[in-house]
Amino acid sequence: MEKKYQQQPINLVKVVLFGPESTGKTTLSKKLAKYYNTSWVPEYAREFLQNKWNREQKVCEKTDLLPIAEGQMKLENKAAKSANKVLICDTNLLETKVYSEEYYNGFVDPKLNEAALNNFYDLYLLTYIDIPWEADNLRDRPNQRQEMFEAFENTLKKYKKPYVLIKGSLDMRLKKSVEYIDKLIIEKINLYSSKEENILEK
Repeated sequence: MEKKYQQQPINLVKVVLFGPESTGKTTLSKKLAKYYNTSWVPEYAREFLQNKWNREQKVCEKTDLLPIAEGQMKLENKAAKSANKVLICDTNLLETKVYSEEYYNGFVDPKLNEAALNNFYDLYLLTYIDIPWEADNLRDRPNQRQEMFEAFENTLKKYKKPYVLIKGSLDMRLKKSVEYIDKLIIEKINLYSSKEENILEK
């Protein structure tokens, strides 16, 4: 795997919000990061594609996917260094792979495919489509929400990724997420914490 698409080895509980657009991933990411006093990884594609739209009035193209993947991993690896035992990822390369397959007739660049399947996450929080659709310049499938949700869930099943379905109100989503993340924190030993590093340095 090319290094620019690869996770740096830091012992954290790595959690990724996973699911179709407009299902509350960013909102829940921020809430979880605040709850665990840790860093979260935003979605690189959103800024990248919004800038492209503003410049050219064009949406995502195949040639954008590898730059998006590289940018996403830069954000993730940077955030990992400032994390506190848990790293919350708004998205990951497996999500990019799903979008590539759905939008480009099954096409996935081999470099993206390799990284998407080999980068490791302890838990996927699969966000359900039970919250209202919010339109913007980049979202374009309001009438295919169930189809897209099934594509994401089927991918998790196909590759045997550890996941839990997250639905309901924000409070319900947060509570269920915390329940599963807390179990992982207990199970893993010697978790990295930038907070503890800072204390030792002082």
